[in-house]
Amino acid sequence: MSGIITATVVVAAVGLFIGVFLGIAAIQFHVETDPKEEAVLAALPGNNCGGCGFAGCSGLAAAIAKGEAAVNACPVGGEPVGNVIAGIMGVEAEAGEKQVAFVRCKGTCDKTTTDYDYSGVEDCTFAAFTPASGPKTCTYGCTGFGNCVKACPFDAIHVVDGVAIVDKDACKACGKCIEACPRNLITLVPYSAKHIVACSSKDKGPVVMKACQTGCIGCQLCKKNCPSEAITVEDFLAEIDQSKCVSCGICVEKCPKKAII
Repeated sequence: MSGIITATVVVAAVGLFIGVFLGIAAIQFHVETDPKEEAVLAALPGNNCGGCGFAGCSGLAAAIAKGEAAVNACPVGGEPVGNVIAGIMGVEAEAGEKQVAFVRCKGTCDKTTTDYDYSGVEDCTFAAFTPASGPKTCTYGCTGFGNCVKACPFDAIHVVDGVAIVDKDACKACGKCIEACPRNLITLVPYSAKHIVACSSKDKGPVVMKACQTGCIGCQLCKKNCPSEAITVEDFLAEIDQSKCVSCGICVEKCPKKAII
């Protein structure tokens, strides 16, 4: 009986000692937190997606509080959250249009040719180590294995008929899909963009036409007919400057391969 009492006393004493030690340590090593940082962190959505370029929402909150990041740097929260944080920081939020991810490929199963039947691991990165970097003849296009789908924390991207498609309204521009795509097919574009070149191939026209029915062949008809000079063609691939585009739609009409959507 005395052994039980002794053990109980020892455990209680140890517990008391640890409690006192932790209490003193908490006071001794307490780090003061900037109230603005805490308020900014509370205003952020808490997705910790890393789309802002910082290690989670706490990292962004600390950077904003120190003036090292813009108040509207959170791509998930967008303008509403940016305005709230601007109020906390006592500044005005810079106006900025919502950005969304876009997959620069239209090579659906019925539009592209394949070199062989593939039955291996359905992974875009793994496909890079297979013959011709995948079964599709075009080595620039979407493999359709969905690494971007797995990486998206907002269920905003899905593979449809062999090509990844982004839901503009669900996309938060966090950039996870961009990092996940080994072919660098995904880019951020303005939400309001009306016309975009949906191709990434830099092959010459004859090569592209053998691989895909909707690939850009670098014919420059879009560039020659653009009234706002918003289109350039480099390495046989057209690119639209969204800041110059007036959404007239002439490029879409003139493109013989319908590579512009």
